[in-house]
Amino acid sequence: MHAILDEALICHVAYVAAEGHPVVLPTIHGRIDDRLFLHGSVASAMLRALRPGVECCVAATVIDGLVLARSAFHHSMNYRSVVVFGTATEVDDDDEKIAAMRAMTERLMPGRWADARPPAPRELAQTTVLTMPITEASAKIRTGPPIDDAEDLELPVWAGVLPLRVERGVPEPDPDLPAGRTVPPYLMS
Repeated sequence: MHAILDEALICHVAYVAAEGHPVVLPTIHGRIDDRLFLHGSVASAMLRALRPGVECCVAATVIDGLVLARSAFHHSMNYRSVVVFGTATEVDDDDEKIAAMRAMTERLMPGRWADARPPAPRELAQTTVLTMPITEASAKIRTGPPIDDAEDLELPVWAGVLPLRVERGVPEPDPDLPAGRTVPPYLMS
């Protein structure tokens, strides 16, 4: 489960809002040991809703391929997913907030934390960080070829898996970046 959480670039947080309607929102996450971290602006409706200990679940998925069967009914995807259940609590300690923000930054781009300016005290004050223990979770994984019905195996239709992967593109410099600033090596590997 840790490996899936660490590889997934995005997660979705689901909870029931105070008004009684369900909400699912995408966000980035980080993990330190058996704790999941979420962060955002202190104005974030999601984080304000979760702060008092509202039950939620966090789902992270990595898609590995499209499974193309002979019959439309049997099309699927190969994927790895984790759903973490529980309640999140606010991180009040600035050192712990910084550790969580570092974990999120390093998960997205290893080596980046050392290059970037750390959060200033006013930025920490403007940021909510929630932590959620990974104590109740489930993983679901689908791998392999399509599972067609026996009577469809002789149909003149290609079947198999189209692998998918996230690839890095060529870094695009910020228009405000001074001329001659080199691209860090970790963006090129």
